[in-house]
Amino acid sequence: MAKTQAFDLYSNQYDHWFDKNPQFYEAELEAVRQLMPHSSSNGLEVGVGSGKFAGPLGVGTGVEPSPQMAEQAIRLGIDVRKGVAEALPFPDNSFSYILMVTTICFVDDIEQSFLEAYRVLQSGGCIIVGFVDKESVIGKNYLERKNESRFYQDATFYSAEEILRYLQVAGFSQIITKQTLFPGDLMAAVQDGHGAGSFVVIKATKPEL
Repeated sequence: MAKTQAFDLYSNQYDHWFDKNPQFYEAELEAVRQLMPHSSSNGLEVGVGSGKFAGPLGVGTGVEPSPQMAEQAIRLGIDVRKGVAEALPFPDNSFSYILMVTTICFVDDIEQSFLEAYRVLQSGGCIIVGFVDKESVIGKNYLERKNESRFYQDATFYSAEEILRYLQVAGFSQIITKQTLFPGDLMAAVQDGHGAGSFVVIKATKPEL
């Protein structure tokens, strides 16, 4: 099964976890928001899906391989182009920031995906990657049960350290991390760093020329 097939067939079900756990969704949204650039609206979300993050964060453009998911984002007013992370349909230096939230586990080639993000970013622009750390409590649960999920059975999960290395190899620097979804009472808090929270957000910058 192609990685997009489940999203085409069951697009209305993918966001069900967020709908059932609104406090966790809000925590993830806030963690991403804290690393968003404050002075720019020229952004792209790669793997925009239904627009669950791009919509409230004000990201105007998205790339999405699943037509059914894209339709939902378009209804939110997002300009969605059909495409994949490994071959973004934009010229060099097109955007001041790129968002990738719960997307990196679905790409076919993570190295090429980050190189493409680097290509379409303007100098001084940033990439913001949000994902479930495979070494976290939730990440380990996803790994154990991935074959039971129509969405995650073909996914590749990464640790925060792995994502950091891939970003650095692609040329990014000035790395900042945030984390949320902790075990226990701090479940929905947002804190600096990584290694304790299950959901990690990494911001990395394309150096100025």
